[in-house]
Order: sequence, then structure tokens, then C-alpha cells
Amino acid sequence: QVQLAESGGGLVQAGGSLRLSCAASGRTSVGYLMAWFRQAPGKEREFVAAVSWSAGATYYADSVKGRFTISKDNAKNTLYLQMNTLKPEDTAAYYCVAGRVSSIPLNQVRRYDYWGQGTQVTVSS
Repeated sequence: QVQLAESGGGLVQAGGSLRLSCAASGRTSVGYLMAWFRQAPGKEREFVAAVSWSAGATYYADSVKGRFTISKDNAKNTLYLQMNTLKPEDTAAYYCVAGRVSSIPLNQVRRYDYWGQGTQVTVSS
């Protein structure tokens, strides 16, 4: 079992920055892929970024590439999402997720077994 708890959301003006954190507990260290998804009102959940917990390889959605950075601190069992140059269209609830080794593409919701409660990010224009 893996438990995930996000923090760091809030209200920021366009062009600003926020850093989200996700404290993970349980067996995250072996073969897990950690990621962030987001969901805006009336829209489907959308892949944002992912990182391999052991190898550290990172993956990004085109919409955030160059602006967002996903990282992890294995010693603290914490996942981060540094978000820079935020835009109003980044407004959404952001979810930390974890999934075991799988052939399902990493940008698919069904790839992930564990989800946090979410943290709201609102970007004003």
C-alpha cells in the first residue's frame, strides 16, 4: 500500500510560481512510477509529469514542458512539482499518483494505483 498527501497549492498571479509537494508513505521505492495529474472543472484528468522513483527518468506533457519540473527526494519520500511561468489555464486540482511497473502508457489515468486527495492551484490573470 502507498499513501500520498499533497500540499503547496494556492492562488497565484499569472507568471508566478508555486511548488507542490507530495509526501509518500509505504512501498514507493521499488519499481514505482510517480506522477502528477490535474483536473480542471468540467474537464477530464490530464497527465502533467512523471518520474521513475528508482531511475529518476522524467516525462512531461507538452503543455508544461519547459515551465514545470518534477523531482523527488528519496530520503524524504517526497515528490515535488515546481511550477514556473504559471498561466490561467494551469488552474486545476493537482493530484499526486503512484503506479507499479506496467505496460500501460504513463499518461493514462488507469496506469496508476494510488491517488492523493489533491491540492487546488488557481492562477489569476
